[in-house]
Amino acid sequence: MTTTPQPDSASRSSPVHVHYLGPEGSFTHQAANDAVRALLPGEGGALLIAERSASAIMSAVESGDGWGVIAWESNVEGYVVPNLDAMIDARNIAAFARVGVPIAFDAFTRDGDSQQDPSAQREVSAHPHGLAQCSGYIEREGLRPVPAASNAAACRDVEPGQVALGPRICGSLYGLRTLDTEVQDYQGARTEFLVMAQRTQAAEFLHGQEGQSDGEFESIVAFIPLSTGPGVLADALDVLRDAGLNMTSFISRPIKGNDGTYSFIATIDAAPWQQRFREALKTMIAKGDWVKTLAVYPRRERPNPPVTAWMLPDGGVSSGFTAAEDDRAMTNEYVSKELLW
Repeated sequence: MTTTPQPDSASRSSPVHVHYLGPEGSFTHQAANDAVRALLPGEGGALLIAERSASAIMSAVESGDGWGVIAWESNVEGYVVPNLDAMIDARNIAAFARVGVPIAFDAFTRDGDSQQDPSAQREVSAHPHGLAQCSGYIEREGLRPVPAASNAAACRDVEPGQVALGPRICGSLYGLRTLDTEVQDYQGARTEFLVMAQRTQAAEFLHGQEGQSDGEFESIVAFIPLSTGPGVLADALDVLRDAGLNMTSFISRPIKGNDGTYSFIATIDAAPWQQRFREALKTMIAKGDWVKTLAVYPRRERPNPPVTAWMLPDGGVSSGFTAAEDDRAMTNEYVSKELLW
């Protein structure tokens, strides 16, 4: 869990509203609770409000009604693309903290359901990311996936003859019978969440941190080159490289309905008020790029493990593994097959 400077409790006459994807018991609910404990410790200064959708969370924050918490990135399924797109498009939102939550799924049915075992069920319901993270279990049990607004909503609304996948707490919250525990495909699954506010409020929470040295913060920045063609993206990345900035993530999203046009999202080990990063952003703007800061938060601790042979997908070529580690070795026939030349 990253922390951020706390707002002055004396300046608040009412609890901070914290909007999350409901209902109660969702992973986002857990992230919202963790955020409140870290950012408003011991104050009782928050009111958690369940919302039906991420767009409802964004609308509440845009209107100035407190904070919002949204899922951002899973270490199994990657970025939560609808939330990423919503942050790019948001008129007046920025994130100022980041919260990580371990992810494990149990399988439930309605307590008292006449069906006695998972093999008798026909459907399984969860959030689309939850369904993807439990694909092995779903396939083994021969279940038909039915997407839900959230994992907790799937548990709350589970119907007779249906399996719901969700956090363990949902069993007791919604009076469900547990069919199986920890049915996710990968142990160690984790999802990162962003805590958002209006842009001026986010800046206030981070105010006074300008004196921190480079590397104390992470920033998520979106940019769009206004011209397209060979070398445009390379030129933009050269600006970050020449400034000596460490980029830990880089992805693209299409500008919807316009072939060949993209927005690019980079995560940088720096804050935009720090000199090197500020100058780099000014240079990109001067070159004609559209630039927007989506999030700034204290840099979280993260591992930097090596990539080992067992992590790699099937196929592909690397000189980093010897024949003893991979009996396919680096034969000419194998290299030719994988590289198509």
